[in-house]
Amino acid sequence: MVGKLNAIAPRVTKTGLLSNCKNSGNDFIRFIDSRFRGTPGYLEQVEIDTKNFLGNFPESCEIHAIYASGDFDWLATTPDDSLWTLVLPRTKLGPDRQHYFEPENVENQIYTHVKVTIYPDGGLKRVRILGRKAEHSAVMENSQCLSCTPDVPRLVTIPIVPLTADAYRPFGQVIQAYEGDSKPNDVKVTPANGGTAQKFHKLSLLKSSYPCEAGATTGISVYRCQPLEDFKDGTTVLKVLERHLYTSQVFIPMGNGSDSGSDTPGGAFLVVVAQNGPNDRPDMSTLKAFLANATQGISYNPGIWRKTLSSLPG
Repeated sequence: MVGKLNAIAPRVTKTGLLSNCKNSGNDFIRFIDSRFRGTPGYLEQVEIDTKNFLGNFPESCEIHAIYASGDFDWLATTPDDSLWTLVLPRTKLGPDRQHYFEPENVENQIYTHVKVTIYPDGGLKRVRILGRKAEHSAVMENSQCLSCTPDVPRLVTIPIVPLTADAYRPFGQVIQAYEGDSKPNDVKVTPANGGTAQKFHKLSLLKSSYPCEAGATTGISVYRCQPLEDFKDGTTVLKVLERHLYTSQVFIPMGNGSDSGSDTPGGAFLVVVAQNGPNDRPDMSTLKAFLANATQGISYNPGIWRKTLSSLPG
């Protein structure tokens, strides 16, 4: 399940192998997606999948995008590099996993094609671009030149992407038992309990900066949450953010066993976070939304703005 926060239109998903491959030497390889002409749209999420590539995955990648009119001949030529817009700066990749990124330089911008550059050569199972189809009137305004991308007023939308440790790192830590090579490089794993278990060491450290005279203590509480009522078609509206200045906070789902004492045991939940801004208010340019599953817990760093705990239906 993937959704959007404060979204107003359905996603357009582009999947499949990329065509028009250009080998640019040993340092990097570029792929240009030229199969989806005729569907200009707004980019909202990028998925780079290296599943099953354990030793020959690319070390990193970057993505550019462009608007090209329908009559541009991609078989005859490709646009000059200076006409492409960088939407994903060079970003490290890992083996055998799905990577989710929120593209940059896409607010109110219409694109028709993306260019993926990998460093060095390596295996990608899939590149998926998610976004919203542009209205016809906006596309007509955009059709005068190759790389023209006019501002089109619209409601700001934030994609809800699957929770991963790398993407969540600026806001806190993900608490989970990883499978195989999917664990982050800084996670230490050792055998435990006489070889019958694995220990994932210190996935999150408790932090508290209350003054001594405050008499603050650390405790464990249980929340039973009602599922979001307005999460329809993978869409919800952000209404409030809160923060805890002095402590980290950890939330771990308690599973969905039949003996949980509830007719609607916990499953997926929504995590929405933002950094603090210079005016001591949420910096909305850093706002991110994540979909966590029942095998994942989260820790918020002190001072991180967040949406209240939100269980999802289903």
